[in-house]
Amino acid sequence: MAHPMVQVKPSRRQRDMSPVHPNAAAIDIGARMHVAAVGPDRDPEPVRTFNTFTDDLHRLADWFEQCGVKTVVMESTGVYWIPIYEILEQRGFAVSLVNARDAKHVPGRKTDVSDAQWLQRLHEYGLLRSSFRPQGEIATLRAYLRQRERLLDNAAAHIQHMQKALTQMNLQLHHVVSDITGVTGMRIIRAIVNGERDPDVLASYRDRGCHASVETIRQALIGNDREEHIFALSQALELYDTYQAKVAECDKRIAAVLKRLEASPTPADPLPAARHKGRSSNPLTFDVREALHAVIGIDLTQIHGLGPYLALKLVGECGTDLSAWPSAKHFTSWLGLAPHNKISGGKVLSSRTRRSGNRAASLLRLAAVTVGRTDTALGAFYRRLSARVGKAKAVTATARKIAVLFYNALRHGMDYADPGASYYEERYQQRVLANLQRRAKSLGYVLQQADTAPAAVGVS
Repeated sequence: MAHPMVQVKPSRRQRDMSPVHPNAAAIDIGARMHVAAVGPDRDPEPVRTFNTFTDDLHRLADWFEQCGVKTVVMESTGVYWIPIYEILEQRGFAVSLVNARDAKHVPGRKTDVSDAQWLQRLHEYGLLRSSFRPQGEIATLRAYLRQRERLLDNAAAHIQHMQKALTQMNLQLHHVVSDITGVTGMRIIRAIVNGERDPDVLASYRDRGCHASVETIRQALIGNDREEHIFALSQALELYDTYQAKVAECDKRIAAVLKRLEASPTPADPLPAARHKGRSSNPLTFDVREALHAVIGIDLTQIHGLGPYLALKLVGECGTDLSAWPSAKHFTSWLGLAPHNKISGGKVLSSRTRRSGNRAASLLRLAAVTVGRTDTALGAFYRRLSARVGKAKAVTATARKIAVLFYNALRHGMDYADPGASYYEERYQQRVLANLQRRAKSLGYVLQQADTAPAAVGVS
């Protein structure tokens, strides 16, 4: 009879893991060649190398079909994965993109061949997590929005070039107008490029909404004109206009995608009144709030901090269906806004948020900075936390709150109602008072409210 303390070793069959994806393949992505691997029982030569030309990529897909492959995994390497990803997706394969961080720490993989085989093995047993990538029209929308941001970045460089040329001529336009690309600034710059030099005439182009007076602008436009600086200004203006024209083309494409994404039937709830009244920088050429409401059926701009353009970019990054994340906690973890707890022996060693280049998280942090200046519950939360732990952590914590509101609104259709900064402050005081009362009770004392009425003064 076996000793009661002896554990029976499980058989090898019991210890073996069952494959999750039995028809799995993997590709190690490269700039000039891809190394593909299938299961060792699928082909006498289970690892093959293919060039990156389109014909070779189709030959790779044909080989996968011959081997009975259904799902393919690859690491996100630069932008080299995009062509093969799209071709395999068009051919009907279930393609998963994984973060190289999940598999890079495993030792013994020194070549592309062993790397591809190891990826295939890990994917076969379901040990790799797929990265989120929007599908269909959302992916198209995201591409157009990212292209628009790149164009705006390039246009911003030429704004600096215009400002430099004006400074070299001692035309202090940027000191008297808040934005040289505004109505007043662009009128004056175009007039200078077209040959106008009279400061009185240039100052007459002032828009009625400009804060600076005509005389102030006239004084700022008395400068030292030189041919080479005018030439630099004209070229910078021309390039700026070119990028603005390209941005307008992007706006048309974005509007067309949103039109194709419109919900059918039309959303039952009418579009509420706009919460954000201010003018945003680099606005699109169409009503973004109305177009987005027609797509998702709710108005995300009712959430403080989310303007129309920022809400559109969030939808472009995350999609209209957030079912990929089972809960708001999963969503904030993917964003890198939730605490990344490291626990050993029951003790929390660190709860810092992990470093992430998530674009959606960056947008939410911008929203947090904006909402920190408002008289709202979120603004009061940001200011309270900023005074206690610093602005950086306050931005992250507020961004996480906005992310939860965004998730609940888009996933569950929950309405956002701001209770106001005073409500938040009252709740904070109640929490502090409850903690003090509990602390006093543990020490054998009872808190009593002080009498704030002024004491009567007797007259002798």
